[in-house]
Amino acid sequence: MDSGLSGLTALITGASGGIGGALARAFAGEGCRLALHANSRPEALSDQVEALGLEGRASVHVADLRAWEQAERMLSEAVAAHGRVDVCIVNAGVWPPEDAPLHAVSPARVRDVLEVNLHGAIWTARAFARALAERGPRADGRGASVCLIGSTAGRFGEAGHLAYAVSKAGLHGLMRSLKNELVRLDPYARVNVVEPGWTATPMARAAIETPGHITRALQTMPVRQLARARDIADAALFLSAPGLARHVSGEILTVAGGMEGRRLWAPGDIDEARVRDRLADS
Repeated sequence: MDSGLSGLTALITGASGGIGGALARAFAGEGCRLALHANSRPEALSDQVEALGLEGRASVHVADLRAWEQAERMLSEAVAAHGRVDVCIVNAGVWPPEDAPLHAVSPARVRDVLEVNLHGAIWTARAFARALAERGPRADGRGASVCLIGSTAGRFGEAGHLAYAVSKAGLHGLMRSLKNELVRLDPYARVNVVEPGWTATPMARAAIETPGHITRALQTMPVRQLARARDIADAALFLSAPGLARHVSGEILTVAGGMEGRRLWAPGDIDEARVRDRLADS
């Protein structure tokens, strides 16, 4: 099945992380040119470009997306490198691993999480929209696409990580508003959200390796396994592909094993060793 992505340029923010790397591999595999963003670990992007054999087909961009000016510069550089940006994957984010209830959390932590996860997403989407307004839609009708990487924390909340949950819930409003704005710039533009649950990534590794954590996480999931980064990337690729999801906009695709806001399994029903083995084998 033709995804319709070949020859398009995909901007992926937070591309140096676990999900970001999987996104880069997925879109590269569909024949996309890539504009890869990082802030804290840009050297990982150069290694990624070399490992994927993308020299001449990928560009690397360093920006602190808490600053709208840097988001604008990132888009300008990407357009200069590739001619235009067709797909925008808003993936950059932070999740402080330490539990901190609201009454004890520092204002600095709240501010930083909201600035990176929510403001950064807004500034990235704004820069993408401005670039689309300047260059106009594609002549071939393969409409622009924005995919925001959210979290089930935005749906169900997450005690001890209130700012993170608020930042991801905010993406719902961003998506539902932006989808109605972008079509005024490109009649076939689409905006969607991929909402992962617990996913085995470097950012979540410490929590996942804590004894008992997998059990607590999977008690609310009918499918008793953790997501892999490539599961999230495949969902984002589907929503971004004009050949697969040309009439899908304003949707939230949850990739969390059927997670519900209630307990489905007792602790004895979860085999943590088996869950880890499945991750190692995949």
